[in-house]
Amino acid sequence: MKNITPFNVYPSLPKNIRALEKIVNNIYWTWDHDCITLFLRIDRDLWESTNHNPVLMLGMIDQEKLEELSKNDSFVAHVARIEKKLDDYLNRETWYQKNCQNGHDFTIAYFSFEYGITECLEIYSGGLGMLAGDHLKSASDLGLPLVGVGLLYQEGYFRQYLNIDGWQQESYPKNDFYNLPITLEKDKNGNPKKIEVEYPGRTVYAQIWKAQVGRVPLYLMDTNIPENNPKDRAITYQLYGGDKETRAIQEIMLGIGGLRVLEAVGVHPDVCHMNEGHAAFLAIQRLINVVKNNGGASIKDALGAVKAGCVFTTHTPVPAGIDTFSPKMITPYLEIFANTIGIPVKELLALGRMNPDDNNEEFNMAFFAIRMSSYCNGVSRLHGDVSRKIWDDVWPGITANEVPISSVTNGVHAPSWISHDMANLFNTYLGTNWQEEQTDETLWEHVNQIPPEELWNTHERRRERLVAFARKKLKEQLERRGASPYNIEKAANVLDPNALTIGFARRFATYKRATLLFKDPDRLRKILLNKKYPVQIIFAGKAHPADEEGKKLIRDIIHFSRDPEIRRRLVFLENYNITLARYLVSGVDIWLNTPKRPMEASGTSGMKAMLNGVLNCSILDGWWVEAFEMAKDVGWAIGSGEDYDDPEYQDKVESNDLYNLLEKEIAPTFYKRGIDRIPWEWIEKMKNTIKYLAHYFNTDRMVLEYNNRFYTSTAERFRHFSDNNLEFAKTYRSCYERIGGAWGGLKINDVISDAKDGIYVSNELEVIANVELGDLTPDDVDVQIYYGQLDFDGNIVDGDAVSMDCVKTEGKNSVFTGKVTSERSGRHGYTIRILPKCYGMIHPYEWYLIHWLQ
Repeated sequence: MKNITPFNVYPSLPKNIRALEKIVNNIYWTWDHDCITLFLRIDRDLWESTNHNPVLMLGMIDQEKLEELSKNDSFVAHVARIEKKLDDYLNRETWYQKNCQNGHDFTIAYFSFEYGITECLEIYSGGLGMLAGDHLKSASDLGLPLVGVGLLYQEGYFRQYLNIDGWQQESYPKNDFYNLPITLEKDKNGNPKKIEVEYPGRTVYAQIWKAQVGRVPLYLMDTNIPENNPKDRAITYQLYGGDKETRAIQEIMLGIGGLRVLEAVGVHPDVCHMNEGHAAFLAIQRLINVVKNNGGASIKDALGAVKAGCVFTTHTPVPAGIDTFSPKMITPYLEIFANTIGIPVKELLALGRMNPDDNNEEFNMAFFAIRMSSYCNGVSRLHGDVSRKIWDDVWPGITANEVPISSVTNGVHAPSWISHDMANLFNTYLGTNWQEEQTDETLWEHVNQIPPEELWNTHERRRERLVAFARKKLKEQLERRGASPYNIEKAANVLDPNALTIGFARRFATYKRATLLFKDPDRLRKILLNKKYPVQIIFAGKAHPADEEGKKLIRDIIHFSRDPEIRRRLVFLENYNITLARYLVSGVDIWLNTPKRPMEASGTSGMKAMLNGVLNCSILDGWWVEAFEMAKDVGWAIGSGEDYDDPEYQDKVESNDLYNLLEKEIAPTFYKRGIDRIPWEWIEKMKNTIKYLAHYFNTDRMVLEYNNRFYTSTAERFRHFSDNNLEFAKTYRSCYERIGGAWGGLKINDVISDAKDGIYVSNELEVIANVELGDLTPDDVDVQIYYGQLDFDGNIVDGDAVSMDCVKTEGKNSVFTGKVTSERSGRHGYTIRILPKCYGMIHPYEWYLIHWLQ
């Protein structure tokens, strides 16, 4: 059909409940239980069948039903209460307004390839997206001036279903944007706002949608519009679909297009936060903007300003997980932007290469992001260590522990993941303001006031609801697969609402070792069928469509579960999503996590379980390393944090440890009951896990940490470099060129100390160094003593550095002195090194200059 004129049809809401339109279009409702209750009052079945989509639900409800609701005084009052609550939330004074606005007013743009905000907005696949969604929600709660930027996928990530053999299949239902809690941005004439991005031989257009997440707007690009050819309309079809070139095309739209979207809606960010390397191309658009806005500034000066305003968070624990693009494929795309900037494309390509002179090296998105950012961080303390080892070659000459990649441990948005029942307990015993005070460690001490019986009864209700949900879902799965009536009927009896229930739900990548439990099938069988201590397990998770090994893991679990004796004790629930996750993290007793250490960057699902009083049993990897250090009596650790070279041996050792924990500690503790049938020791652990961990592993703490450590200083640095036609950027570049040009003239001559005689613990060792500075001055350098314990090869291990003072200068020669102390006895050593020093440096390794004593 041609010449069709589209128009929208909206629900005709009676005047006294018209506020519903405002309520459903702010995704604040996703973390307000009272608001969810309001939607359930409208039509519980419709709420479930629309995948918890209030916009679609209002569009499907009969007008007669709406009129009926408008005459229900209780419902009308409920609508008014929610509207007032939303208004109060949006207008109340926030943490940011109280603490940061004096002289620190700035804007943060947060870029992510995926967002997990609510069930019905399916533009997420897993942990990266869930973290991004929770980041926006906490930024809203805290009042940070943050906006989100992403892509609006027509099909999103796939929906999973299994065939009769248990092999994963994928379907791609289309998102109906006009029936989602998002709005199309319009210009003054009422037409959709659009941006354009140049690709080889064509221009691609994207219209802009907005999801309002509390106070935070999330802008999403949609290329599926008539102005584009069919191939370009598909740019925003699928999340993580297609080949490498598809990924590059999408990432150009996210980074280049994303900044152009912000310009189109009047947002001019000081800070650009790249959530993973997917967004790194934003630095190119920022470079274009800086050059254009400063009268054709030099690329070197512009680079300084761009780097000053960017933050990069890596979530990848292995180099193989980083996007890289061949020069042949990526050059035609980057050449367009290099020409706009006015530089050869090889200069742009060099910024994404470890060796800038190697024309065959692939363009590495994470390396490009590191090069273009002031701050880089991993997402847990251990992941920070791993990241420093991955990237230590970027900064030759410094030790791995000094690599300037820090860590900010992930968290979760507590109000979004705590069950309604548990939230009611917290309201009663912690106070109704617990959500605003959740980073206060003393707040959670009030968990002790919750009566054990009340906590246990609340948790048992959640387990009962999980079992009912699992039975219903399993029945639907079997019917869809064409199972026999007998097997479908049996689904009504799977799982025991009173049995110890273990949850394992995550992406089915091989390193996550979903089948570690199956290493010894006979032993697992005995654990599941133990009559005294019965155990049951619920699995869920998706394998990437191209991951054959991950799909095999799922099939193996399905085959094992078909044993007539096992099928009641072990189930796999299809299509792991936010809805299923909510039931699992609040309803199981144990949250199991078995990754190969150290390949779990953080792992946030266990945090969601923890907030609901669920105990974790996990390899000491990701967040659990820090959690288990905070308090031991909060769950169980599999192993002691060992690293192995032989993966088969590792699986054998750790599976055996897991079986021992289940048989000798976890199950006996769960079933240890008094005459009142209450597991007092287990409940004490539930209280401990909330009391000792909840204050830290939440996104309020995480976002505050980003703000206090990175956002504020990055914004100030960006403005400092950008103001007055890049005046400071030019000064800074001049300083770099002067010091860098003279660096080869440095020479460390005589070094004198009494080290040969040794020193006693806590005594000082004075070191004197004669340094030939050439054309530099003492103010240009930081001469340091680098010292520490020696290993068997005579190398300093995890050393420390102390700056020396210049006490004398004659011509080009200067004398520097310094003192060090050692708090441990044994074999120690020291050496001398020189680093550059210039006002404005974010860290001393920024220029990749270092001179060691030869």
